[in-house]
Amino acid sequence: MFCRRNDDGYRQALPGVAMKTLVFGDKMLLVEFRLLAGHVLPRHAHEQEQTGYLVSGAIRLLVGEETVDLAPGDAWSIPANVEHAATIIADSVAVEVFSPVRQDYLADA
Repeated sequence: MFCRRNDDGYRQALPGVAMKTLVFGDKMLLVEFRLLAGHVLPRHAHEQEQTGYLVSGAIRLLVGEETVDLAPGDAWSIPANVEHAATIIADSVAVEVFSPVRQDYLADA
């Protein structure tokens, strides 16, 4: 499966959070997030492991009880079923891998 760069196919996941599933396989899925400054991703957990990379911008990520301010080039990994949240400090782009596949992210893929 291939995905060429384009601005089509983004959907609003939450206010200030646009997402697009880029590619996926049997065991993992790659998503791009466009995040607007001042918005918050509320504390949540899910069965998938989540690994991410901050392409641009700045976010404050809470994983479990640890909070870290992230800058472009920083990466993270969140174990399955661990609560996490984010505050978007500056307009940002992040790419994340989920494993196993998040079926709820395939609806528009």
